[in-house]
Amino acid sequence: MKAYAWRSVLSQDGILEWLVAPFGGETIGYGLPATIITLSYLWLPYVILPIYAGLERVPDSLLEASADLGGRTWPTLRHVVFPLVLPAIIAGTIFSFSLSLGDYITVNIVGGANQMLGNLVYTNVGAANNLPLASAIALIPIVIIFGYLFLVRRTGALDNL
Repeated sequence: MKAYAWRSVLSQDGILEWLVAPFGGETIGYGLPATIITLSYLWLPYVILPIYAGLERVPDSLLEASADLGGRTWPTLRHVVFPLVLPAIIAGTIFSFSLSLGDYITVNIVGGANQMLGNLVYTNVGAANNLPLASAIALIPIVIIFGYLFLVRRTGALDNL
């Protein structure tokens, strides 16, 4: 439903067109920008929830110690809070990135003629009935996710999750 709502908002006669038309603007319609906006909206909770959980685990005593030592807001965020929340940020990126790689329905709804990996797998399994090609294409997101997890693991960000 959310993807269909974004389709109606971003269409040529949608509410975005109605809002920007008096200022000489036009809507982005369908395509890659619409896909990025819709995927970002759909998977944003999977980024926010781990970050919120990470922020909740930051001890108040560290914030008070930073304030006692004269730390202002931005240096405290940069030097105290951000290193403690970094594993949660990385966890959120893993969730949203892996879910976006396999999403084919959203791309079919708002993507126009765009093809992503999920669409290619869906097309080759369903209409084309080319299971070997579909399985080879499905291996690409798996390799990408494993590579990303390997890089993240080398940073040590997953040790505290």
